[in-house]
Amino acid sequence: MSKGKPYRTRVVDGYEILVGRSDDDNDYLTFKVAKGRDLWLHVGGGTPGSHVVVKNPSGKDVPREVLEAAAQLAAWYSKARGAPRVEVHWCKQADVSKPKGAPRGQVQIKRFKKIKVVPSNLED
Repeated sequence: MSKGKPYRTRVVDGYEILVGRSDDDNDYLTFKVAKGRDLWLHVGGGTPGSHVVVKNPSGKDVPREVLEAAAQLAAWYSKARGAPRVEVHWCKQADVSKPKGAPRGQVQIKRFKKIKVVPSNLED
């Protein structure tokens, strides 16, 4: 875990996965920590949950296993945690923006892909 930071950290296959803790932290993570080529994930359907970022400094395609792990974390740290499978939206951080006047933690995404996963905190 990341004591004192506004996000949790996991490392999967050498990729850092960051998970926001609150609405303020989600904004900070999405717009201050994440860079354009990093992956950004959030549960679909307008369900409240943490923003998740996969750091990707190389800009290469993130391996499927890493994407799935990040999506499992997004599902786990959301109100959909109890569902058997959860749809998670993902995109590059560059496709995420904040609408003018939007509340903390609320964003819009230009284009995204979907992945369905079983929620997990990856610690089992």
